Amino acid sequence: MSEALTEKRPTRPDSGAVLEPIGVQPLSVHTGALIDGVDLTRPLQPKTIDAIRQALLKWKVVFFRGQNLDHAQHVQFARQFGALTPGHVVFGHDDTYPEIYSIAKFRPANQNQAPPVTRLWSGWHTDVTAAINPPAAAVLRGDVVPPYGGDTQWTNLVAAYQSLSPALQAIVVKLWGVHRFSAAGTGKSAKEFERSVNNRPMVSEHPIVTMHPETGERVLFVSPSYVKSISGMTDRESQQFLELLWEQALRPEFTVRFRWEPGSVAFWDNRATAHLAPTDIYQTDFDRQFYRVTLLGEIPRAVDGTPSRPIEGDPIGSV
Repeated sequence: MSEALTEKRPTRPDSGAVLEPIGVQPLSVHTGALIDGVDLTRPLQPKTIDAIRQALLKWKVVFFRGQNLDHAQHVQFARQFGALTPGHVVFGHDDTYPEIYSIAKFRPANQNQAPPVTRLWSGWHTDVTAAINPPAAAVLRGDVVPPYGGDTQWTNLVAAYQSLSPALQAIVVKLWGVHRFSAAGTGKSAKEFERSVNNRPMVSEHPIVTMHPETGERVLFVSPSYVKSISGMTDRESQQFLELLWEQALRPEFTVRFRWEPGSVAFWDNRATAHLAPTDIYQTDFDRQFYRVTLLGEIPRAVDGTPSRPIEGDPIGSV
């Protein structure tokens, strides 16, 4: 059942104020909601911005359909929720719109090479957690969308923490993890990745459990593609413990899978989610072109208020 919200449109000289309901339709028990009744190509009223923000904080990722945004409108929409980062701090951005990062379908250079070994958590990630201040949120729009395949999945890392046993919660709140870029799951060739990362290396130590800066919720901050070890543990201890936490984070009941259409937009809270880009599109001849904008984030904090610690690299700035 939709949650009814109300937007008050601006008053025009030839008409009175118009009240339009904005629907928030949950897509699963823990994660994801579809928002309708709003036109993202136009500047939004403050009450609408607040309603979208509250839905985002509750459902962790919200979706819109039928929004045919260009680059300027994409940037305009995202700026209403905060300062923006460069398109991607490692892999670059659009020449005209520095806030825009192109996410295209990169075909493997060698179609006959053996596929990489994958695990349940392979490819899942929270964006750029190797930085000391990972993005707060991201807005992704589908431009060229395949007729089928290419779905994206998100998981709720707040729900994942809350479902741990009290005994395990008491342990993980004291742990820290080292996050860094690695070639796995980037969609880039090895040489291209190595060149990009060498130009801007980033390594940070974040709490395994962070406090969400707006809701105060505890987050199981374990981005599988970025966190490489748990501080103070042996390699084997660290790997075994991380695999336990990754399995917890990716339990199906915490996830939502979104079927893209042309004009679809996803807006997710990067502080409380991890997501999985599709790989099935590489088994098709369909093109896929998406564009992403990310919001500037704060330095994460542990439950006792201790901030994350930089190891290498500069913080992400704004544009």
